[in-house]
Amino acid sequence: MSYPLFAMVQLGVVPPVTFPADSRYYGFGVQQYTAPDGKVIAYLARRIVPQPGAPNFATINQYTVHQNDRLDLIAARYLGDPLMFWLICDANGAIAPHELVASPGRVLAITTPQGVPGGLGA
Repeated sequence: MSYPLFAMVQLGVVPPVTFPADSRYYGFGVQQYTAPDGKVIAYLARRIVPQPGAPNFATINQYTVHQNDRLDLIAARYLGDPLMFWLICDANGAIAPHELVASPGRVLAITTPQGVPGGLGA
């Protein structure tokens, strides 16, 4: 079975999938797997979540969670972009973002990649 869109990407007619620099998947490519039946399945390369406190992140602030907090609003306040919530997830070892704001009183590390200037709340 052929997949016209996949063929067009391979031929350069359609640009390959790229992620913006603020995406957690920036720099990760789309991989392909050919199943035994010949079907081609596209998937994202696996992204390993860094360990909290990893040396490639710089802590710029801390935030104490309050009732009804939203991670996107915390990211907007401290990092200047609500879509950067994933940096807070990485800094705190969270796979599920909602878990970070589920317990009022929890202290979150707010980080940026090492060498990147601090966000708005820094």
